[in-house]
Amino acid sequence: MFVQGFLVPVPAARRADYERGARQMAALFREHGALRVVEGWAEGLPWGEATSFPRAVAAAEDEAVVFGWMEFADRAACDACIAAVMADPRARAGMEDPPYDMARMVFGGFDAVVQA
Repeated sequence: MFVQGFLVPVPAARRADYERGARQMAALFREHGALRVVEGWAEGLPWGEATSFPRAVAAAEDEAVVFGWMEFADRAACDACIAAVMADPRARAGMEDPPYDMARMVFGGFDAVVQA
């Protein structure tokens, strides 16, 4: 299994906008090959002294951190899915006015080493 994970700060006032867009994008990722899409809105994350989820994305006081991941059969399936979604006009339309600062999104792919 291969996992694509991310963190992104989202203004709390735009939560409904984020959730609406996240549901639409999850459907596209599933359509193009993601096995599972999960996104969570942070509740009570601490601001660490040196590191923390909010610090990782330079979250402001009025922003929450969203932690999410997508599961794929393998890295090739992930790469093909992301390419297909990025080429899909429905995805491009949804990115015209994102409810977050894409420059502060942190993401990356991981080969699963433990599954329980």
